[in-house]
Amino acid sequence: MSTIIETERMILRRFVVEDYMAVYEYDSNPEVQKYTGDELLTTPERAKEVIETKAFKDYEQYGYGRWAAVYKPDNRVIGFAGLKYLPEIDETDIGYRFLPKYWGKGIATEVSKPLIKYGFEELQLDRIVGIAMPDNRPSWSILEKIGMSFDKMDDYMGDGGSYKWYKIEKEDYFSQCDNSRS
Repeated sequence: MSTIIETERMILRRFVVEDYMAVYEYDSNPEVQKYTGDELLTTPERAKEVIETKAFKDYEQYGYGRWAAVYKPDNRVIGFAGLKYLPEIDETDIGYRFLPKYWGKGIATEVSKPLIKYGFEELQLDRIVGIAMPDNRPSWSILEKIGMSFDKMDDYMGDGGSYKWYKIEKEDYFSQCDNSRS
């Protein structure tokens, strides 16, 4: 289980099947799932399927995806964070999901900044988007904190909803990096 990104408190690494109980814990929690649009997991076996059919497939097909987020002080998987290619809209989305106990501690911001860097510097992406429900103020606030700018209110995946879309372009990222050094 090699580390992809490490911060002061967090390790991001690829999921392994053995993470299924952690996935079940957060993906069966109605509070966690409130703003995701995903169905609640009802069994640990379904969590294994999610790892095998979503995470592993993305790693194999695109070389990246959502990664297990390990909180170092507790040495446990508390959620996920990562970049996910969405072929339906030809965009790469930044996303994060954590157990409520870890909300409000700056963890999403802490891991998202190096995720943006990884996307542009390692994956050579040209653009990264972040999509949040308008009522999910903490999520879109994080997108703003990590340097993304509001792009539009639009549908997502044809569900007829109205979502806040944020974006950051490669040249804007490098410009922000240059400005922070001066």
